[in-house]
Amino acid sequence: MSATQPKVTEREARQVAEAAREQDWRKPSFAKELFLGRFRLDLIHPHPLPADEDVRRGEAFLERLRAFCETELAEGLAARIEREAKIPDETVRGLKELGALGMKIDTKYGGLGLTQVYYNKALALVGSVSPAIGALLSAHQSIGVPQPLKLFGTQEQRDLFLPRCARTDISAFLLTEPDVGSDPARLATTAVPDGEDTYVLDGVKLWTTNGVVADLLVVMARVPKSDGHKGGITAFVVEADSPGVTVEHRNAFMGLRGLENGVTRLHRVRVPAAHRIGPEGAGLKIALTTLNTGRLSLPAMCVGAGKWCLKIAREWSGVREQWGRPVARHEAVGAKISFIAATTFALEAMVDLASQMADEDRNDIRIEAALAKLYGSEMACLMADELVQIRGGRGFETAQSLAARGERAVPAEQMLRDLRINRIFEGSTEIMHLLIAREAVDAHLSVAGDLIDPDKALGDKARAGARAAGFYARWLPKLATGAGQVPGTYRAFHPSGHPDLATHLRYVERGARKLARSTFYAMSRWQGRMETKQGFLGRIVDIGAELFAMSAACVRAEHLRATGDHGREAYQLADAFCRQSRLRVEELFGRLWDNTDELDRTVVEGVLGGVYTWLEEGVLDPSGDGPWIADATPGPSAHENVHRPIR
Repeated sequence: MSATQPKVTEREARQVAEAAREQDWRKPSFAKELFLGRFRLDLIHPHPLPADEDVRRGEAFLERLRAFCETELAEGLAARIEREAKIPDETVRGLKELGALGMKIDTKYGGLGLTQVYYNKALALVGSVSPAIGALLSAHQSIGVPQPLKLFGTQEQRDLFLPRCARTDISAFLLTEPDVGSDPARLATTAVPDGEDTYVLDGVKLWTTNGVVADLLVVMARVPKSDGHKGGITAFVVEADSPGVTVEHRNAFMGLRGLENGVTRLHRVRVPAAHRIGPEGAGLKIALTTLNTGRLSLPAMCVGAGKWCLKIAREWSGVREQWGRPVARHEAVGAKISFIAATTFALEAMVDLASQMADEDRNDIRIEAALAKLYGSEMACLMADELVQIRGGRGFETAQSLAARGERAVPAEQMLRDLRINRIFEGSTEIMHLLIAREAVDAHLSVAGDLIDPDKALGDKARAGARAAGFYARWLPKLATGAGQVPGTYRAFHPSGHPDLATHLRYVERGARKLARSTFYAMSRWQGRMETKQGFLGRIVDIGAELFAMSAACVRAEHLRATGDHGREAYQLADAFCRQSRLRVEELFGRLWDNTDELDRTVVEGVLGGVYTWLEEGVLDPSGDGPWIADATPGPSAHENVHRPIR
């Protein structure tokens, strides 16, 4: 820990995170209702549809983007990025000319004004060429300068920066520090006021995606509390070529080798107060709100990965023969192909549904987007792993090696490496479990939270008890009976009453009520210790993700039937996915109460206490004796600036 690293308790860290969380639910949320045991099919069915003009504009851009990508692929772009570990400057310039930097920026600022749905389709397309390109465009628009300014910026800030972001300037988001990941209460970068109109920034930021090539930065820094200054973590737009900004290192990773990700040092960087986004202390709220829809970009690229995995699995397993027939005809391989196809269908259904709801702005989709990110990142890794297995030895072999010996250059192992980061990007799976779980139990904490808060007075606890009694008297009886108990309830979902999907929807409704009962029982049992039961909370969230995915798959299948597009095939895929998902849900329900969580904690204490060091004997450690976390003490840079803006 550096000398300037704030020392905070676990309670203080939780308070900072809680203060940054959106407290209000002004719009309905399908996923929130699902966790409360209420299956609100009316919120997602009929499937929301885009406006005709949005479709026309989106399809026209996709056509241009596809032509550009096909040309780049023909010239060996994908292999070149993997080989040279960077996106060629001319490719980035071509994307700028297409307007790809401004896909989500309003046309009045020079952007394309695409909807979230078509923005996601574009990311899936470019991500299939190179995930590094998808990451560049996503980091720029989903969490970089454009989105925070759209939501929280002043009109002057939008007029100044958005035209640049739409056509010429790449942006990056700087939050993480060498010793600060998902615990921003310990943020060490400071922004000290200097007079009325300037802040001076000092600190070191790690894993700055796009930071190596960025022209504009969103920087999160802590403003000290003082007279006239509320203080707290605050967001700023910083010019990347400002004196004192140094990109000290370009990071290299197991995958996404074209990712322009680095370490950025800020030493006495002067930033105009007019470039502060929102008020002092609102930085984390701005970041989290930005991510509400920004998180959809990552699962969108996971959808693209699933589509590619399915294409390769279909083509390869149809021509590769073992024991007298194609490997796809062998059940062991066929099950993997079915999993890839069904999961791709469901994941696309989740992303499209959440994205269209975001475009309509009728529902609060913060939980839906988080579930899509969590589920997409996990399932895409599984699909890529299954593809490698289907390909066998060729799946483990690099595309370059395959091509060198005369075979098709299928980068299956690269896909697996590239996708692995998605379980860490924009909130790791573990953090997403906790974030979603907090939202899932929000209704309980709002009425009964004071009962389990050790700092609350007896009077507060008494009032909380009265509120809780009233809430649960109305809520609990509804968890025992519901539409899912009645056969044929969801036949109206389809005019002809498709029996399979109606059965799956009944299962979702019953599953939601069982999920809510389990959550209530756990809160009653553990009370204030509930937040420490991360294994239990993770399974609760995973069940909710599966139920949301099943719901989205059924709604999408019905939508495709109604529009005449592959309706029969869509029903088959939805049916297959739901049957696979139900098996996973049943296992997760069983593991809520039958698990090794307590024993695992005991083993962990033993590991940390050195009880099992004898188990580590017999190996050598090639990592050496360097520090686990690099020194991030503020000060002038001693490194060459590797910043390389693409003009």
